[in-house]
Amino acid sequence: MVRVTNAVASHRRKKRMYKRAKGFVGDRKNHLRLTSESVMRALAYNYRHRKIKKREFRRLWIQRIGAAAKINGISYSKFINGLLKARCELNRKMLADMAVRDPNGFATVVARAKEALV
Repeated sequence: MVRVTNAVASHRRKKRMYKRAKGFVGDRKNHLRLTSESVMRALAYNYRHRKIKKREFRRLWIQRIGAAAKINGISYSKFINGLLKARCELNRKMLADMAVRDPNGFATVVARAKEALV
């Protein structure tokens, strides 16, 4: 009876793993066991950090909006509350971009939020 090794499929699996490990340092790129451990860990970190990145960007936008709101004489929480009452549809990403690139436009939005609070 001939021994079946399934060589084509196993080579393809190994090749796929080594391709994912491109750029890894030392034995992690060319020894299968170390490569597979490193790639699985890297994929897990990749998944986790994609989620964390969203949180970090939101925090950054909130900090920028808060700083720009303080310059215009209102706190962040009152500003957001005023926007909700004024039914302003701008999200935090757009507000942060306005705060950095268009201070005059942001001041107009702050004035609208202050009017809604009164």
